[in-house]
Amino acid sequence: MPKISRIDALNYHQKDRPGKIEVVPTKPHNTQYDLSLAYTPGVAQPCLEIEKDRDNVYKYTAKGNLVAVISNGTAVLGLGDIGPEAGKPVMEGKGLLFKIFADVDVFDIEVDEEDPQKFIEHVKAISPTFGGINLEDIKAPECFEIEEKLKKELDIPVFHDDQHGTAIISAAGLINALKLNEKPIDDIKVVVSGAGSAAISCAKLYISMGVKPENVVMCDSKGVINESRTDLNKYKQGFVTKRKLNTLEEAMVGADVFLGLSKGGLVTKKMVKSMGKDPIVFAMANPNPEITYEDATAARKDIIMATGRSDYPNQVNNVLGFPFIFRGALDVRATSINEEMKIAAAKALAGLAREHVPEMVARAYNKQNIVFGKDYIIPKPLDPRLITTVSTAVAKAAMQTGVARKPIKNWTAYKQELTSRLGISNKLIMGIRNKAKHNPKRVVFAEGNNFKVLKAAQFVINEGIAYPILLGDESKIKAVIKENQLDLGRVQIIDTYQSVSEDKRHKFAKVLYDKRKRKGMTYDEALEKTYNRDYFGALMVETGEADAFISGFSRKYADTIRPTLQVIGVKEEFNHIAGMYIMISKHGPIFLADTTVTMNPSPQTLFDTTILTANEVKRFNIEPKIALLSYSNFGAFKGQGSPVMVKKAVEMLHEKYPDLKVDGEMQANYALNGELRYKRFPFNKLGDEDANTLIFPNLSSGNITYKVMQSLGTAEAIGPVLMGMKKPVHILQRDSSVREIINMVAIAVVDAQSVSED
Repeated sequence: MPKISRIDALNYHQKDRPGKIEVVPTKPHNTQYDLSLAYTPGVAQPCLEIEKDRDNVYKYTAKGNLVAVISNGTAVLGLGDIGPEAGKPVMEGKGLLFKIFADVDVFDIEVDEEDPQKFIEHVKAISPTFGGINLEDIKAPECFEIEEKLKKELDIPVFHDDQHGTAIISAAGLINALKLNEKPIDDIKVVVSGAGSAAISCAKLYISMGVKPENVVMCDSKGVINESRTDLNKYKQGFVTKRKLNTLEEAMVGADVFLGLSKGGLVTKKMVKSMGKDPIVFAMANPNPEITYEDATAARKDIIMATGRSDYPNQVNNVLGFPFIFRGALDVRATSINEEMKIAAAKALAGLAREHVPEMVARAYNKQNIVFGKDYIIPKPLDPRLITTVSTAVAKAAMQTGVARKPIKNWTAYKQELTSRLGISNKLIMGIRNKAKHNPKRVVFAEGNNFKVLKAAQFVINEGIAYPILLGDESKIKAVIKENQLDLGRVQIIDTYQSVSEDKRHKFAKVLYDKRKRKGMTYDEALEKTYNRDYFGALMVETGEADAFISGFSRKYADTIRPTLQVIGVKEEFNHIAGMYIMISKHGPIFLADTTVTMNPSPQTLFDTTILTANEVKRFNIEPKIALLSYSNFGAFKGQGSPVMVKKAVEMLHEKYPDLKVDGEMQANYALNGELRYKRFPFNKLGDEDANTLIFPNLSSGNITYKVMQSLGTAEAIGPVLMGMKKPVHILQRDSSVREIINMVAIAVVDAQSVSED
């Protein structure tokens, strides 16, 4: 991890608006009527409804999605007792993490009070505002008393993350480490270095999961917590060992697990060497672990190690837990976060680490592939599946243990809701993938030798989206699969040079020759082209041996599309193809065309592109609201050029498709701002609705627009969707990501379903 400079950190926090979070209105507030609804007199109505039934506060206010991050600044990060004001940047940061990872809103509250009872009274007094309380950076042992009393006296979840966050994440790592080592949890011996809030909570959770209390040895700064000690508070007294041990070094001998939550440099190579077979070392002191990763792995080759650092494998990072634990608890309106919910979160995290890792996650950590093993026993914080995996497990546990007041009835819908909260996968793509799963089709991949293509193939098999057929050198494909530990044992591989029978080759050659013999192609040339994977894949679709074809990952778009046009051809009613990108924005999907095919379209081509695009948008169960773009509005430009071409196309569309919501020519800002457009041009056929489908006057403008949007991060690009072909063919942009390939496969499968239904 790069070193953080002081100047960069200060600039980050002070530039633009000071701090890291803000309050944003969620309701319209542009008119006087809006303001009257928001405040007086309109606000009286929900107030009266809440007075009748207190639970209505969840219906009419933000309480159900609002968590308080509360601290007195007495134990901030590694900074200690720095006070509430100095701790505020940390609490704001916690609020940011809640929002970006789980869409949970946060007010950070810094309390200038160190007396536990008074602190408790302050929190109780403000609790009606919140759906949950996250206690943060409060020193031990006061933090134990504060949490215990608040949990008893409040009917909303109370969670001290410094205690339980580390416990839950490390417990997930422990589950998987024991699985790899094939050790039963009730047999292991655990040594804990540290006796603060996190260490005690970890030990308690491990015991709840099956570790025998007598097999836990805890050490504080004075040594082993044993029967000779007379200086122990009531929390440490729960971990007194009867074994005759005095030092950490003595405790480590023969131990299966070392759990470090103390300070750097306490553990030596010798101590690690003294541990039992296949030792598990969780050295989580920050920023310097109890023993460095290098020293620990040098001491024992059979070690499984985790730290609190992101620059080494198996980071125990609390962000894997608290956002998603609160998300699940809030969504079922839980009265508490109990032990069963914590264990459910730990087991869910452990299970997720054993699943195949999405390419986007590996790429975020500069890895080609991540697989379950000694260096990956805990999921990565940027894994988008965390919200659906952990939140769902927590919500189910809350319901099973009777603390849920709002049970979830449809888990599929709930998972989709969780996913859509973050914009990870817009409902549009979720719908496409779900539709593909209902009737998966055979999809040919032209570039089966490529790792990203193979990774995508593995995903679509696992998700039941498609049955991939890989074209390429079989030995190379199998080598890539083995090298990256991919699971593609069931996939069909066709080497167009080695594994195609003479009968099939001549069959394919005849099909191609019959299509191209009056366009200058000889039979021998057709036979030769069957060795080309783009021709072969297209011929598989044409002859019914496959349902869809995907190509273009490593070659120019024009070179890849030519064989498919020659083999499969264009729909007769259009005699024209076009490329469409779907841009997933925070305002919903926006469809852009033509972005890939025709350089300077005629009015007829613009007309055809618009109809092709409208039909495609309707297939996604979305009503197209179409704007044909140019640099002028509704005839303002009188000369030659794109405005004139667009104007003619619009006239044709209005004549032949009078019910279609389409208009132009117009500038992009008027297309996307229906209110502004209606104010200036009230006659337009879109009224005051924002356009969701944009038709560009030429290839340059369309291509530039989608690439600018994609590069600036304002929208996720899905495509290009090739429109107008007789059968499903999609040509990827060069160097597409695995996610982009998967999305195109899902679209291709849905296309194939439509063809089979016709």
